[in-house]
Parts: sequence; structure tokens; C-alpha cells
Amino acid sequence: MSDLDFLLESFRRNARVNQAVLTALTPEDFALSDGRGGWTIERHLRHMAGFRVGWLWNMTPEHARPLLDETRRDADGDPQWRWQDSPPAELGEALTAGDEAAVRAVQAHLASGEPFADPWNEGTYRSSPAHFLMHTIVHDSHHRGQIMALLRLGGRSREQMDALEEHWAIWCE
Repeated sequence: MSDLDFLLESFRRNARVNQAVLTALTPEDFALSDGRGGWTIERHLRHMAGFRVGWLWNMTPEHARPLLDETRRDADGDPQWRWQDSPPAELGEALTAGDEAAVRAVQAHLASGEPFADPWNEGTYRSSPAHFLMHTIVHDSHHRGQIMALLRLGGRSREQMDALEEHWAIWCE
């Protein structure tokens, strides 16, 4: 298995973990927060999904286009994200579409040898476009940890939390 194949398999596993967490959520869970001004579960998920389109729009706009609604523009005149105002239950679709766009972008840039654009001069995975996929896995993991903490704070029982923790098995296959 090549390094890229290994990374793509890891990226697919990350998507499965995201789906396992989404499947376990109730409609009421999306509004859970720490009660001290922190993000809700919905906001964490919306941020996770929006992370993909935000980076893609800056680095490779052509790969971001399927994630955008060209009929709606933001204050800068850029097209808005298709899931900008979607119900929280549709964020799984947003994550899936974002994952597909990210993989297509990375594969295209690896094949062409062209680096991602860097319009803000902040470093856009200069050593390899594939690092965007790894960054996404790490970013998602960070926010999933916060979601798990919110579920625990929201009253999930030990048994319910243990059942949620079974998504770790995906990483051990």
C-alpha cells in the first residue's frame, strides 16, 4: 500500500467515524453546549463541514464549486456554502460532499504536480497537497472530542457514552 493509499484509507475511516457520531445524535443533541458560551454540537459539526469548503475555496476554487450555491453571495461577493442555512440533520451530507471534493482536489494536484494556491500566504500544504487530508482528520478529531464532552455534559449515561466510544473500532480494523 502506498503512502497515499494509506492516507486515503485513513480519510475514509475518518468519514465513517463522523457518520457514527452523527448517527448517534438526537435532534435535541444539536443544541447542547457547555452553558458558558461555548459552541453547540451543531456549531462544531457545521464548522467541521465548513472547514473543507473554506480551505478548498482558497486553495483550489474549481474543486470547491460543487459545495457552493452560486445564486447566493456573501459580503465579499463570494458564493455561499450550500449548507449555510441547512438543518443540522443535513450536515452529514455536507461532510460527505466536502470529503469527496477534498479527495478530488488532492488527487488532481498530486497528478498535475501543481501546488495549491496560497492567496493569503499562510502556507497551503507546501510539502504535499495530501497533508490537507491529514489536517482534516486531525481537525475533525479535535471537534469530535469536544462533541463527546458536550454529550457527556448533556447527560448521556455511562452506557450511552461507552456505546459511542465503540467508533474507535473503525481505527483498529
